[in-house]
Parts: sequence; structure tokens; C-alpha cells
Amino acid sequence: MDDTLVFLDAGFLSKLSKYFGSGNYLRYNLVSFAMNLAKKQNLSCKKIFYYTAAPFQSDKPSKEESERYKKYEKFVRKLSKDQIISIKEGRCQRLKINGKFQFCQKGVDSLMVIDLMTTPVKYPSIKKIIIIACDSDFVPVIKELEKMRVRTILYTYYERKDRNSIFSTSNELIKSVYKYIMLSKQDFDLAKLNKT
Repeated sequence: MDDTLVFLDAGFLSKLSKYFGSGNYLRYNLVSFAMNLAKKQNLSCKKIFYYTAAPFQSDKPSKEESERYKKYEKFVRKLSKDQIISIKEGRCQRLKINGKFQFCQKGVDSLMVIDLMTTPVKYPSIKKIIIIACDSDFVPVIKELEKMRVRTILYTYYERKDRNSIFSTSNELIKSVYKYIMLSKQDFDLAKLNKT
């Protein structure tokens, strides 16, 4: 079984988990989840790269902001104990649009692109990688990796309803990869958290 690397967009996965959980986030083991997806492709997961951003904190954080950040820190600390995972953090930006606050991650995709592009140098034996995402920003790097004989397997999710759906994956992204697979709730269920 050949080794692979798994590159995971936490924002996308979080949104999908909540969707499959009918408004509640599914509880699952991230390492088992990534390893199961690799195994489905007859690959062995050597390393997981997890791309995320800490919750927004204002200059004088509210109680809610502080609580959310404490939970995030606890989650990251626990996740960091597993040597197979490398956590890459961007930042969370707050924008006020039409009188309402909206939050978006910044720098997260750039961190993933850097790691993807350095794969052939840092991991020369890796010939297939797995990306869990839906963003067309990765198309150029995927095409470059293909030229370097590194094939990309994409795990994603989309709905065919319309382009304004909360799950929309670019046709360009689908066309750029060696293979793509639709994620399902079963993929999360197979990696259930062990309560101990």
C-alpha cells in the first residue's frame, strides 16, 4: 500500500458536518476519518495537514468570544498530541456588511497551496495526495503537481441545485484532479469518536 498525505480544509469539513448532522455538528475522530478515506483509495495515510483559523477575537473580547476561543484552544491542543497531524492556522476576519457581521477565514488556502507545492520536495516518494475541499483556488497547484507526477484525489461534496447552494464545487476543480469522490454522512459515521 503506497503512502499518501491528506490535506484537509477544516472550514469546508465543519460546514459539511453540520449539514449532515441536520444543524448539529457531527462528532467524529479526525484521524480515523482521514485514514479511512485514504484506505478507500488503497493508500496509507502518512500525514494529515489540517487548515483552520482561530475564532475571531475583538480588541476587548466578549464573554462569548472568549468561551469560543477557549474551546478552540482545547480542541487544537488535543489534536496536536497526535504526531500524524500538522495544524496550519490562518486568521478569522470580521466584516460588517449591511449592518450584520460576517466572518471569513484569511490565509488558510494560501497555507494549503504552499504545502501542496512543496510536497514533491519534502515527500518525494508520495505519488498520490488527497485533498478534502471544494475551492477552485487549488486548481493551478493541482495542475502543477500533475506535471510533477503527483496525482490528486479530491474528496468533496456539492449539490446540483444551483450555484448559490451552500455546497458548490467548481467544474474546473473536478476536471483538474485525477479522481474525485463525493463525501457522505457514512464517512463521518465510520470515524465515530470513542467516548473513552
